[in-house]
Amino acid sequence: MGREDEHEREGRRESATSAGPARDVLLAARAFSAASDRMMGALKDAMRMNATDLAALRLLIIREDRGLPASPRDIAGHLRISTASTSALIDRLAAAGHVRREPDPRDGRGRLVALTRASREEFVRRFGAELAAMRRALEAFTPAELAAAARVIGAMSAAIDPES
Repeated sequence: MGREDEHEREGRRESATSAGPARDVLLAARAFSAASDRMMGALKDAMRMNATDLAALRLLIIREDRGLPASPRDIAGHLRISTASTSALIDRLAAAGHVRREPDPRDGRGRLVALTRASREEFVRRFGAELAAMRRALEAFTPAELAAAARVIGAMSAAIDPES
């Protein structure tokens, strides 16, 4: 009897997540992802970069915003590319003035990769209007709603990519 009740509860839980609010969140996440993809595609074209180079710059921005350094190994792992490809990518980005190599203060032999000020300013110039529009859209929500949304988005990100 107890086992049947457990299966019944699990079935109701599955049904609740396949319709209703959970489905609405998944649909909204899909729509946001598609809009973000279009925006990043336009940014890639405007900056005359390939998708991998742009993804590396996005990673550097995210890590910088979190106060985390980025090593070539971090970039390779995030992009799932070889160290040789990562070296070529960093060379391209450095030659274009987007990144600089710096000594790693934790390891004198190691190097870190940092976004240049010019590159960050270009991102803000090209992406600033969209960021401002997103910030304005969030003003309609209470801090509690935003905290719940952050938890939901974080959980979905971790479900797809535990390293995100």
